[in-house]
Amino acid sequence: MGAERPVLFVNLASGGGKAVRAGILEEARGRGIEVVVLSPGRSLADLVSEAVAAGADVLGMAGGDGSLAAVASAAVENDLPFVCVPAGTRNHFALDLGIDRQEVVRSLDAFQSGLERRIDVAEVNGRVFLNNVSLGVYGEAVRQEAYRDAKLRTLVATAADVLQSSTVSGLRLVDDMGRVHADPALVLVSNNPYAVEPPQPPGTRAALDGGRLGIVVVDRPPAGGPPWRAWAASTFEVTGPAPLHAGVDGEAVELEPPLRFAVRPAALRVRVARSWLGGSGATARVSAVAAAGDRVGASSMFESKGEEQCPRSTTWWWFGSRSRARPTRR
Repeated sequence: MGAERPVLFVNLASGGGKAVRAGILEEARGRGIEVVVLSPGRSLADLVSEAVAAGADVLGMAGGDGSLAAVASAAVENDLPFVCVPAGTRNHFALDLGIDRQEVVRSLDAFQSGLERRIDVAEVNGRVFLNNVSLGVYGEAVRQEAYRDAKLRTLVATAADVLQSSTVSGLRLVDDMGRVHADPALVLVSNNPYAVEPPQPPGTRAALDGGRLGIVVVDRPPAGGPPWRAWAASTFEVTGPAPLHAGVDGEAVELEPPLRFAVRPAALRVRVARSWLGGSGATARVSAVAAAGDRVGASSMFESKGEEQCPRSTTWWWFGSRSRARPTRR
C-alpha cells in the first residue's frame, strides 16, 4: 500500500515546535515524502488544493487537531488516504486512533506501509471536524489570547464569568426528549460519542465509525431539571444570534446560525502505521482487525459501545466537579 506521491503538511508552530524537535522535516524527506511547510500569507486549504491538483495520492498533516481537520476535509472530498502525525499540543484525534502521541516520527510509517480503514467525520454547516465543536463557555474561552498558553486556567476563568453573568448567549436547541434548552452554558457536539464510564478512559472515544454524533448540553444553574444531558444522534441543530462563537477542534471560529450538524459515516480513509499494532487501547483494536484481514469490515476497526453511550469530554469536566448528578441517559 505504498504511495507514489505522498505529501505531508507541517505546522512548525504547533505544539511549541514539536515537529522541529522531532526532526519531522528531515525524517519525512528521507522517506521520499514531499514536505510542505505552512507559512504566513498562504492558507492551508490552498496549499492542500495545489498538492491534490499536482497529483498527491496520500495527504498527511503534522500539527494540531484544527490543522488535521483541514487536511482531512480535502482527503474526504478527493477520496484520498489521510495520515495523522501528532505534532500538536493535545493531539486528541491521534489518541483515539491509537497512536502514541510521543512517537511522532513513527507515524510517518503510515505513508508507505500503513493499515487503512474508513472512519467517520462530522460537519457543521458543511465544515468538517474530527473531534468536536463547542459552544458557550468553551467557544468563548478559545477566543482569549491566554488560551494557547494556559488552556485549563483560561477555561475555568471564562466559565466563572459566563455562569455569573446575566448576559445571555441566545443559544437554543431541543434535546432528544423534546425539551427546549435556552441559553445553555455549554454545548458540545462530537464526531462519535465520548466515553463516560470505564473501561474506556473518559474524554476518549471507543469508536470512530459508529455513525453518530455525541451531544452534551450543560444548563446554567438553576435549570429547572437535570444540570446536563447527553445523547447521540445522526443530525442536530442549534440556533442563536449571529455570529456564534465556537471552538472547532480547538480553533476559535465564528459560525452563522442556524448550526446544522451531521455525521458522514465512513467518509475518511485513514492510515495508521502497522508498527502501532499490538499495543493497548484503540491500537489493540486495530491489531485485531489486521489479524482478521478481509474477514472483517471497516466498522470493526474500533470497538463500539452503541448509540446509548453518553459522551464526556475534558472540556467540561469542570462542570462535573460542581455537581454529583449523573448524566441523563437516553
